[in-house]
Amino acid sequence: MNKNYYAILMAGGVGSRFWPVSTQDFPKQFHDMLGTGDTLIQKTFQRLSHLIPKENIYILTNERYNDLVLEQLPEVTQKQVVLEPAMRNTAPCILYASLKIQKENPDAVMIVAPSDHWIEDEATFSKNVEQAFEFCADNDALMTLGIQPTFPNTGYGYIEFDKGASNDIKSVNQFREKPDYETAKSFIDQGNFLWNAGIFMWSAKSVVKAFESNQPELYKHFEAGISAYNTEAEEAFIKENYPLAENISVDYAIMEKSKNVYVIAAEFDWNDLGTWGSLYDKLGANDNGNAVVNARTLVEDASGNMIRTKNNKIVVVDGLNDYIVVDKEDVLLIYPKSKEQDIKKVLQKVKDKFGEQYG
Repeated sequence: MNKNYYAILMAGGVGSRFWPVSTQDFPKQFHDMLGTGDTLIQKTFQRLSHLIPKENIYILTNERYNDLVLEQLPEVTQKQVVLEPAMRNTAPCILYASLKIQKENPDAVMIVAPSDHWIEDEATFSKNVEQAFEFCADNDALMTLGIQPTFPNTGYGYIEFDKGASNDIKSVNQFREKPDYETAKSFIDQGNFLWNAGIFMWSAKSVVKAFESNQPELYKHFEAGISAYNTEAEEAFIKENYPLAENISVDYAIMEKSKNVYVIAAEFDWNDLGTWGSLYDKLGANDNGNAVVNARTLVEDASGNMIRTKNNKIVVVDGLNDYIVVDKEDVLLIYPKSKEQDIKKVLQKVKDKFGEQYG
């Protein structure tokens, strides 16, 4: 394996739209959401390790999840777990990890990958990533993998690429925010728009340079700790300075502002597993028209439901269609699939009424 290949595995999110399974203390990336025997973070680590040396895979997460990471990824050392003492969106943590990696290996090229995506065609994923790595090693480039839209999805941002590009690696014209339905439909009709999956590739040199150019204050904030990174002094510096960093996404901080941005249209299957509905889509319905994880079901006149329990529980459903049914020790959720985007609001109401321990 190429010793210059690195990964930043993003594992700090809470995944509140997967409540009640996903909670602040135990978020979705640490759960076996599909009932496969592996958690999402374990599957992502395995996928990355086909191309990247395991010791070069850094896990970026909130400090409260440190023990969960080490428990679920026993091959990872504490040195590889990059801890955020506060939630500050994606730009600060990516800059921090990139500076650490650059200090260790100035020739590093890396992928930034979410821990909760589901990709089955791992060989093609590795092929697309290696293609990007080779380009980034030779060029000052910020790259992303875009997903070919299959319908006018209003839940994703879009990447508009140069229509005239004939090769696989295309220059990006602009990033577009999550659109309404008609706008999303027009994007697809134009033929040069991809879903923004939040998967990035670049050399350590290029990404650090992009932050220095586009976010000079943020760059100075983290560059001030360069002598401490990868030493015993790092923890004290980060604990003091990380919470003072600006709360900003990597898309807004550097991707939307840079002129050297490129995209590859991913050739592999992809699901971002962002909601119970996306999990239903991924699992596919059984003979009764329902998607089921861990449960034994007796179903009459019911279809389109996402049903999940623990411990092989028997679930009897009659006359219920297009609902999310999730049973967890002290919470039972029965909620319309059509309103799944409101689960975050429901969670807040539950915490307000019954206490923070339920979220």
